[in-house]
Amino acid sequence: MIHHVLLACPAGSEGASRAFYSGVLGLDEIDKPPALAPRGGCWFRGHGFELHLGVEADFRPARKAHPALLVSGIDDWASRLAAAGYPASFDDGFPGMRRFYTSDPHGNRLEFLEPIEVAAPEPRETRSESAQGFTNSRRLG
Repeated sequence: MIHHVLLACPAGSEGASRAFYSGVLGLDEIDKPPALAPRGGCWFRGHGFELHLGVEADFRPARKAHPALLVSGIDDWASRLAAAGYPASFDDGFPGMRRFYTSDPHGNRLEFLEPIEVAAPEPRETRSESAQGFTNSRRLG
């Protein structure tokens, strides 16, 4: 089990991080431990995951590496992000999942996934049921 994912951010970008991660995604900001607070950045938790934003002096956004957030109501998430100016780019490259990508205000890539509901197959006769029928027919015959 993963405790959190850390994404890098530029120095002084905590306001943009808060506006996106709390304001758009609805995550709660959590206090950083006092020993880590002077380093900058901010931490967020909600919807079953925790993300930490850490200041990196030579910041470059993560455009390939990314967290993949498992959500329900993926279309609502995409609409919320698009309304805030963060378009969702859907693709169908992950069998069994609906997914889209977007970027945070720092350019870090984020993936949102939701499992596709698949209808349960018709129940089939099990081997033991089949053997039971054979055994019963032999006894009767």
